[in-house]
Amino acid sequence: MTLREKQSLFVALVADLITHAHSLGYDLTFGEAWRSPEEAVRLAKAGKGIAKSLHCDRLALDLNLFKDGIYLRGTEAHRTLGLWWEGLNDLCSWGGRFGDGGHYSLSHGGRK
Repeated sequence: MTLREKQSLFVALVADLITHAHSLGYDLTFGEAWRSPEEAVRLAKAGKGIAKSLHCDRLALDLNLFKDGIYLRGTEAHRTLGLWWEGLNDLCSWGGRFGDGGHYSLSHGGRK
């Protein structure tokens, strides 16, 4: 599958994730969806990411999660959605596996 094909698949799967989250009573806002390569390198140097981020490939999205108007912080708050996301497609990866619960991505080039 080409990168462009994965990008289209990612968008469709994110739509399913958003619909599922709403069906569970969650509200969402977007965090970071795209990251420039320069920003990825800067964050990596600061210990806050990786230089070859899937955000740069438009295959990762950070979501902010709310329930009853309350912002739910931390990885555990995303566990239900993260596990559901992983079951959508073999390429789906949830950041909760590496301490970034709001991170949802599609694997590419060995990266999650």
